Amino acid sequence: MAGRDLRTLFSTNDQSICANEAFTNRQAQWRAVTSCLAEHIRHVNSAGFDVEDLERSRRNVLVFHGVGGIGKSTLSRKIEASLARSEHRPAQWESPSHSEDRTFPVRIDLARTSGADFESVILTIRLAVAALGRPMPAFDLALRRYWQHNHPGEPIEDYLRRGGLFSRFSAAADLPKQMQSALGDVAQALLLPGTVGGALGHGAGALVRALRERRHSVRALAGCTRLADLLEADADLDSLSFYPHLLAWDLAQIPAAKSALPVILLDTFEDTGDRTHRDFERLLQRVVWLMPNVFFVVTGRNRLQWAEASLEGQLDWTGPDAWPGLVPGDAAYGRPDASSHQILIGDFSPEDCEDYLVRRLSRDGQPLLDESVRQIITERSHGLPLYLDLAVMRYLELRRVGRQPQVTDFDHDFPALIARTLSDLTSEERHVLRSVSLLSAFSVPLATQVAGTNHDAPALRLIERPFIRESVSGVWPFHIHDLIRSAIRNADDASDDRWSQQDWQRAAERAFQALESQWREDVRGDRIVLVGCLQQGLLLARDYNLDLGWLTAAAYEYVGDSVWEPLALPGAGDSPSCGPRTTADTLVETLSAIARRQHEHRECTVGRLSAVLASESLPDELIELATYYRAKAQRDLGLTDDARLGMERVASLGGRLSLPAQRGLAHLNRLSGDFPAALDVVASLGWEGRRHRVEGDVWWVQGDMERAEAAYLAGRSEAEDHGAIGEVAMVQAHLAFATSFFDPPRADDELDLAGRLLSPVSLRSNEMTAHIAALVRDAGFAADLPDRAAVLYSEIGVSGISYTAAKLQLALCFHHAVLDARADLTAGITRLRELTQDGFYAYYVEIAHFMAGLPLPEHTTRATWIDGEQRTRQRWRDLVMARRDHIGLAR
Repeated sequence: MAGRDLRTLFSTNDQSICANEAFTNRQAQWRAVTSCLAEHIRHVNSAGFDVEDLERSRRNVLVFHGVGGIGKSTLSRKIEASLARSEHRPAQWESPSHSEDRTFPVRIDLARTSGADFESVILTIRLAVAALGRPMPAFDLALRRYWQHNHPGEPIEDYLRRGGLFSRFSAAADLPKQMQSALGDVAQALLLPGTVGGALGHGAGALVRALRERRHSVRALAGCTRLADLLEADADLDSLSFYPHLLAWDLAQIPAAKSALPVILLDTFEDTGDRTHRDFERLLQRVVWLMPNVFFVVTGRNRLQWAEASLEGQLDWTGPDAWPGLVPGDAAYGRPDASSHQILIGDFSPEDCEDYLVRRLSRDGQPLLDESVRQIITERSHGLPLYLDLAVMRYLELRRVGRQPQVTDFDHDFPALIARTLSDLTSEERHVLRSVSLLSAFSVPLATQVAGTNHDAPALRLIERPFIRESVSGVWPFHIHDLIRSAIRNADDASDDRWSQQDWQRAAERAFQALESQWREDVRGDRIVLVGCLQQGLLLARDYNLDLGWLTAAAYEYVGDSVWEPLALPGAGDSPSCGPRTTADTLVETLSAIARRQHEHRECTVGRLSAVLASESLPDELIELATYYRAKAQRDLGLTDDARLGMERVASLGGRLSLPAQRGLAHLNRLSGDFPAALDVVASLGWEGRRHRVEGDVWWVQGDMERAEAAYLAGRSEAEDHGAIGEVAMVQAHLAFATSFFDPPRADDELDLAGRLLSPVSLRSNEMTAHIAALVRDAGFAADLPDRAAVLYSEIGVSGISYTAAKLQLALCFHHAVLDARADLTAGITRLRELTQDGFYAYYVEIAHFMAGLPLPEHTTRATWIDGEQRTRQRWRDLVMARRDHIGLAR
């Protein structure tokens, strides 16, 4: 249902533009209303329901809360209209299960601008009830006494007329008549001289005595047990807040055939006070509690805290037993099956945003905003309706000054978002909010540190706000709504307590130091904490040009375990042409290139790291980081001379990566076939140089799978002792590969474990090793093995990890040797020779000949085998023959 949008109408002279106030979807919220209403009606109509029972839990309130601008008031108005008249209900909203003529809604806007006070709330409810055409004698008795005491000489109808309530309710004119009729009946039944009004004017004593003595003779009041007590109490605002109990009792006396269920919608509930001053909220809570036969729909920015026992004393009824439906995530109180009556209104979906923008402005039935503009507004809005509304007004403003709005005009943050967000926050909460806007995620202790305060209260209050989202995953549970965070960080802030650039700089430095504390104080050495601190710290250092400080040590710890979680750093260059601006930019680019090499061609990695080194922007202690990983990528590409120069340079520096660089040199010796030289390095590597893995890599090419297995098992055990999950996965992939040659049944288990260990980490080359190991395991009896190998060749071409192509071809040669397929083996050896023609991994050609029992051709490059060529040849031939025996082939 759309209404005329007057603001937009008066923003342009173009009368051909149709400006509609669009309402989009919210079907889930409507379903919640109808479901809770149906539940409430069943409860009220049940045999055990007693309107005067003040001890039973209440489930007669439904709460919708969310950030400013999310469309809560629009939803409240739409619910009111839909409950009042079915033709006003949006087409996508289903009909309620209850009879539509058995409810009547009344919406009360509690916004400060509406001037609502508690008296007007009570009178609004009474006027709405007047539509039933039935007297409310108990309530009206008490209300008349209150009115005469607090508004002497002022007829209640004059007050209602002056406040505009008479014009709002069609039955308002009947109210004075209903009141007078009920009071006259009471006076006659009690044999009071004059009228009840007169008796009340001289004090309630005579009336109360008559009620206590002869209430049973007044049919309209018989059974109203608390009326006399309320009439004896002081006629003040506090007493008025208990009178709704009388109105609820009066409603309960109406015969079912003539009654209807009041639905009271309390909008803008956040304006009733704050977390400290709850006087107005206390009065309104009494209304809800004392009218259990009335259904309330509350809309506001903040969730109702009534189910929290800690508010005892501030409000009259608190705790989960009093308000089971308002318990946040009921399961926290052991009620996993309780349906929630407290719902956070989410952002619009992209489809809803599109629908809103299409219908908001149109000309001749066509949307005024073109598709590209609608798309960028939708993306920038993060689903916040207020942003959509502001963007539409910006569109009209640009047209007004003679410009055709372009996509680039909406890469924009609106200051109004800041004003709406900050409007009901305390100064301390605003300070914490601005501070944590520097972070993508935070906890209460981290927020307190970043804000530089010495108490948590402002942060604790802040996380209750609807623009703070909570997630169970990640290091820190809270984050600010993306659009609001962007506005706070980037939009012009015109508030009285706005921050200067120096304020932002100081907050960034506090945040940077707080993240360092979080990382260094993590005694468990949790990698998730490391990555979270590194991610946020790098962005702060980059955006505020901070010295790297602790980030250097954190960066080395990040790469130390070869687990490549994506850092997802906004602005990290995707190509070498993206030039760094600051030292932090350079480190961001370095780590991004290192991590991304698992997902892109190694040539791209070499290019990006070469650009970083050429920029000369890295501090000396980080140069070895970029040099080492460039050398690793060069080795993977077969650029072994360049790789050796890089490794030698890093090894000579004696820094953090000296031992890994020595390992890299040992690998290069192995690649060239100088196995004794590679083995000589092993003893000096230790754990940091991953000596056991290097040793295993040397022994398997000798055909000595038992020694290789022992080395890999020792390496896996050592990695497990150090909690290095990346190294554990890496060694396991190599162990599975070695095992596949000599024990296929056991290889199944080793490959299964390798798959499980590799799945949470990103180790592309080791994933390839595991895939090749599966081919080796199946060599000799898998008919589809060549087809599977062809798929792997394609993946290798995409990754740029060229050395694995030769390893894959060696596995195929093993398969052909087992089957004694001489033609296929000859072709495989030819292909293997092509893949190793640069001289590295050339010994694979020798191994292929060993497998088949073939003599080496003349002029074949010979490797330096540790036990000599003959023993190595025999071991490889034995592996082939053992496989033949395993699958039942003749020798």
